[in-house]
Amino acid sequence: MDRDAALDRVDAVVDAVESETLPVPVREVWVYGDVALGLDPLDRLDVYVTKDILLRGDPDAAESFERSHGVKGVGKSVRAEWAREHPDLLRANANGYAAPEKCLAAHLLPDEEPVHLEVCNASFEDNVTQRLKGAVEREAYEQILDPRGVCLYADGQRSSDAMSKLRNGEFAFPTLSGALEMLGLEDDDAETAVEAMRAYRAEQTGTSVRGDVV
Repeated sequence: MDRDAALDRVDAVVDAVESETLPVPVREVWVYGDVALGLDPLDRLDVYVTKDILLRGDPDAAESFERSHGVKGVGKSVRAEWAREHPDLLRANANGYAAPEKCLAAHLLPDEEPVHLEVCNASFEDNVTQRLKGAVEREAYEQILDPRGVCLYADGQRSSDAMSKLRNGEFAFPTLSGALEMLGLEDDDAETAVEAMRAYRAEQTGTSVRGDVV
């Protein structure tokens, strides 16, 4: 993916978070990996959003959308207002419930671009730590989240200079193995993790999304 196109896509994501009604409230927007490192072109654009949980339900909307679209949980897991405005973007999980991460991906990203969206209720930094711990315990190193990230939006505020620094390639990060070692992995484990992460990443195509709860 051309770097300028990738950064334009990121700008559009932050614009949407700032100004549009989304399936769920979004508290943070980060980019990480290739785009944070200044690579051009990128194999994939990696975007991370921290979502909030809806506090008030809408049982009438839930019943209505289950009847009309066969999707449960509208008004509970995703906003009923959003679903009414964008019924074509409503997405469900395997159990038939509205899936916030899939709905966000449908709203924010076109299908054909090599973009991966991570959606979690925890902040990027907290989730990096939790994912690393769980991946090491299960020896599922491909599930580690690349810790080299840049925050573009947090708690209603857009960063005043993060995007310009991204466009100018001003951020400096260690190698991936070095970053993992800084988080506590031993040298050999860090190298094993890097190989697993790269192999997993090479298998990904098009737009992808992963939902996580910490």
